[in-house]
Amino acid sequence: MKTLCYLSGLFFLPSTAWALVPPDYKEPPNDIYAEVEAGLQLNSGNTSTKNFNGRTFVTYDTTKAKQEFTFKAYYAAEGNASTSEKFDVYYQSNYKINESYLYGRAEVTWDKFGSYTQITTISTGYGFDIIKNNVTNLSLEVGPGYRYDLAQSSDSIPNPTANSDVILRSAAKYSVKLQEYTSFTADLTTEVGQDNRTIAVDLSYKNTFIQDWAFKIGMNMKYTEVVPEDTKQLDTITTFNLLYTFQ
Repeated sequence: MKTLCYLSGLFFLPSTAWALVPPDYKEPPNDIYAEVEAGLQLNSGNTSTKNFNGRTFVTYDTTKAKQEFTFKAYYAAEGNASTSEKFDVYYQSNYKINESYLYGRAEVTWDKFGSYTQITTISTGYGFDIIKNNVTNLSLEVGPGYRYDLAQSSDSIPNPTANSDVILRSAAKYSVKLQEYTSFTADLTTEVGQDNRTIAVDLSYKNTFIQDWAFKIGMNMKYTEVVPEDTKQLDTITTFNLLYTFQ
C-alpha cells in the first residue's frame, strides 16, 4: 500500500519537476582535450642514453577554430652529468573553412647535446582534410615559413653564428582507430630551405587499459641534411610512456 501511494505521488508531480532532468538529456560537448604522459626513453644518434621524458598536449576545438599546444621534455644523465637535455614547444592555430583551414604555427626546440642547440620555426599556410570520420583522419598542410637555428660548437667552429632561412613546410597527419581501445598515429613533416632540409617522422601506438589511462609507445625520427662536424644526421627517440587523458 505504501509503495502504491509513493508511485501515485510521483505520477501527480507537476511537469516542471520532470523538466529538471529530461529523459533525452546529454552532457554538453567538451571542446577541451588534454593528454599528459611520462616514462622511459631510448636515444640513438647524437646521444645514447636511457632516462626520463614527459609530454603535455592540449587542444581546444570549436566549430570555427582549433588551437593545439604541445610541450615535450627529454632528460638523461650518467652519474651527476646530464647527457641529454631537450625541450620542444609547439603551438598551432587553425581557422576552419569547410573541410579545409588556414593555420599559423610556431615551434621552438632547445637541445643541449643535439647537432643544433636551438631551432625556431614560424610558418603559415593551408591545410585540408582528405579523410575525416570516427575511425580514420588524414590531413595535409603546406605553406611558407622562416627557420632560425644555432649549430652545436665544434673544434673547427668553436663559436658558431646563428643561421636564418626561408623554408617551405609540408606535413601529413594520419590517425586511425584500430580497435575500441587502440589507436595509431603517424605524422610526416618536411622543411625545405636554401641552406638546409629536414624530414621528421613521429609515430605512436596507444592502448587504453583503464578508462582514461593508456600505455603508449612512440618513435620520433628526424633527418637533417646539413649538420656540424662530429654530429649525426639522424636522431631517433623511442619512448615507452604511461598516458592520462583529460576530456
